[in-house]
Amino acid sequence: MNSRSTLFQLLTSFSWQELRQHPWRTATALVAIMLGVALGFAVHVINQSALDEFSRAVRSVNGQPDLQLHAMQGGLPLALYPQVAQNAGITTAVPWLETTVLLPASETDPASGDSSARNTRGAAQGSTLRVLGSDAIKLAPVAPALMPRLFQGASRLDLFAPDAVFLNAAALQVLKLNPEQAVNARFQWLLNGQLQTLRIAGTVTASGAAVAVMDIAALQEKLQRFEQIDRVDVLLSGSASRSQVIKDLHALPAWQSQVLVQQPSDDQQRVGEMSRAYRVNLTVLALVALFTGAFLVFSVLALSVAQRAPQFALLAVLGATPRQRMALVLLEALVLGLLGSIAGIALGSLLAWLALHMLGGDLGGGFFAGVQPALQWSPLAALVFGLLGVIATLAGAWWPARSAMDLPPAATLKGLGSNHEAQPRIWPALALLAASVALAFMPPVAGIPLAAYIAVGLLLLGGMAALPWLLGAVLGLMPNSLSQQPLSMLALERARRMRRSTTVAVGGVVASLSLAVALTVMVTSFRGSMMQWLDAVLPAPLYVRAAGGSSRADAALLPADAAQRLSQLPGIARAQPMRSSTLLLSPEKPAISILVRPLKGADAQQLPWVQGPVEAQRPGIPVHISEAVAQLYGLQPGDDWPLLSKAFSTQSQTHQAQAATFYIASIWRDYVRQFGAIALDWQDYLALGGDGQVSEVALWPQGTPPTQQAMESALTSNGQATPALEFVSSTALRERSLRIFDRSFAVTYWLQAVAIAIGLFGIAASFSAQVLARRKEFGLLAHLGLTRRNVLTVVAAEGLAWTALGALAGTLLGLGVAVILVHVVNPQSFHWTMELRLPLLRLLSLAAAVVLAGVITAWLAGRKAASTDAVLAVKEDW
Repeated sequence: MNSRSTLFQLLTSFSWQELRQHPWRTATALVAIMLGVALGFAVHVINQSALDEFSRAVRSVNGQPDLQLHAMQGGLPLALYPQVAQNAGITTAVPWLETTVLLPASETDPASGDSSARNTRGAAQGSTLRVLGSDAIKLAPVAPALMPRLFQGASRLDLFAPDAVFLNAAALQVLKLNPEQAVNARFQWLLNGQLQTLRIAGTVTASGAAVAVMDIAALQEKLQRFEQIDRVDVLLSGSASRSQVIKDLHALPAWQSQVLVQQPSDDQQRVGEMSRAYRVNLTVLALVALFTGAFLVFSVLALSVAQRAPQFALLAVLGATPRQRMALVLLEALVLGLLGSIAGIALGSLLAWLALHMLGGDLGGGFFAGVQPALQWSPLAALVFGLLGVIATLAGAWWPARSAMDLPPAATLKGLGSNHEAQPRIWPALALLAASVALAFMPPVAGIPLAAYIAVGLLLLGGMAALPWLLGAVLGLMPNSLSQQPLSMLALERARRMRRSTTVAVGGVVASLSLAVALTVMVTSFRGSMMQWLDAVLPAPLYVRAAGGSSRADAALLPADAAQRLSQLPGIARAQPMRSSTLLLSPEKPAISILVRPLKGADAQQLPWVQGPVEAQRPGIPVHISEAVAQLYGLQPGDDWPLLSKAFSTQSQTHQAQAATFYIASIWRDYVRQFGAIALDWQDYLALGGDGQVSEVALWPQGTPPTQQAMESALTSNGQATPALEFVSSTALRERSLRIFDRSFAVTYWLQAVAIAIGLFGIAASFSAQVLARRKEFGLLAHLGLTRRNVLTVVAAEGLAWTALGALAGTLLGLGVAVILVHVVNPQSFHWTMELRLPLLRLLSLAAAVVLAGVITAWLAGRKAASTDAVLAVKEDW
């Protein structure tokens, strides 16, 4: 018992001395694990905080109804509301009307007669404001956060005043007003191209983005929509059966069969699902740093074990068993993992706090724009990411621990160590690579490509397991003339006989470079495909639309003949009408967009087709669906789509469902609408009963284009006020889209940079481990007559050869990972495809930088190894 206690004290003292005597080595491993844990935890905290705040904002604005009624397309007929309110199981029914307006960047009072008002009011740089109209008398039980609160001393009739609005705190902040300044303050907004003046009559407590509430009758007047509402929220009586009420609602007359009954949490759940793939991908990318950090731990501990081999052998002589020596290395790794994880959780919390206060919770994805979340720190998440750090550290320490266990004590004490290695086996690498390929073809799990992520990990492990075999294959191609030169023979023979050591040296190179190559190819492929997509969807040089938003029912912003009027102006060669709206085909699935364009004839717009279009003529109306719609509804070119007929029956003026049939003419690529879009020809849309009003007009100028005032005058008729127009060129749209793209991938760039930096640390640690462990070898070479310059040449040549091999293997593995990311992860996560593009110059630069770093590191380590201390190290065996 006493001897065991003495041995335990000896082992712990041995580890403690290692940690104290080599603080730089300990710090390197700690930084790697700390950064990996910090980035992963920070991304998780930011995403979770933003999602929680967004969910609270959605609940605040949408209220807590038991059921919500929506139309498949457009709005609900106003006549439906009393029928719903009179249902026996419904205690309260609240009608809603919704629109979005533009708050101009420069406002002028229209009553002042300022002639510049027309120019300033069309400023497209203003902020948007969501406007909700409802009945204040019925609001309290359904949406208390939207209940108007009058200013002190105001008349209760202001609840129904036609110019009275009630703003939340975010809206007041947009208008740069404090609560005292807001009392009865007037401001202007642009609605459907018309400048309107409103009065702030009070506030609402709704959180989240800027929102305004007003009486539904007043909003109907401003929108000129007297026969439609956007949705109806209902509260059920205590004794009512939800299923029975839904059944009763479905039993309404046939012309109302397009009404969908939804659970109130559906919208919130959809946004969570929409952002989930983005959040998971960011978390996985953040954990890439932890993955490469495990290889750095491996390199550092390999260096430690190599330098302490005689001490491990002495411990074996004193009674330490092989398992105890292995446990000793794993215990050191556990201490490093715990310290690094604790520091990583602290650093990650700080990074998350800074990001939330400086950048918001958006992280470039655009899902939580306008949300300013507070930090939501989760002990469970901190524990999970801390355990991941510990597991990664132990995984990186496993091979060095095995090396400490397998040391031959007698040979090691004599300075001989292990002079041979087993023949490398290729079957484990082939098994890992085969499993990776098989998993790459697996479907996603709950919309998350979990199998694809595992396939990426197995591909990297399989590639690194194949490094000894690849090294042998490459050495077999070397010409025999190199073996006749002493210096090159030393490098080649060591690489041939010590393949495991070479694998240790290039492991960090392969891990970091492969992931850097994969991310570079993925981002380049996406950016290039998006630029090609923008060229297809933005064929016109100029686009014009009315300033200000439209309602949820998609009220047209411009007259039906807007394109015809503009085409008659001098300087306009051609004008095409376009319309955008939303379509809700099923309460279980998200709303999709419908885009009406000229898709037939000489002026037909070309879509970025993936499949189709179908050439054969067949009965029915052709529609072109995006990849997301094809996946969500399981459609292929040539399929019929009867569900779409039900949605378009709302266009019938006789309140009877039309007998129109639709078939899928093609599948096209869309990088904007994650849940998909349908493209429909303009003439087919008119034939279905569409009113022909226009959301946007594409213009092809010729010569000198007409002025803004001329276009506004051309769209003015019947004594109406002149609409304010927004003009944007296709060039500006492309630049804006690419800026959004780069902002979305900004976090990816930073995560990639951290992974590369950790990989470079791994290169330095790996070569230091290999070179410093060979001090006796270099000392013997010096005694045999090799100069210091000869030794440095050998070391630099080895560094060049090893890093070149690592760069080759890392690039090949990175391209394999990129194929999985481009062709599996992105389609499964975001429902779109892209073409694989290889930025050869950038990839060559990455490989060259890694090779240069490896050569410099090997040379610097070789200088120390070839010093006088290395010569004297030979005396240790005398």
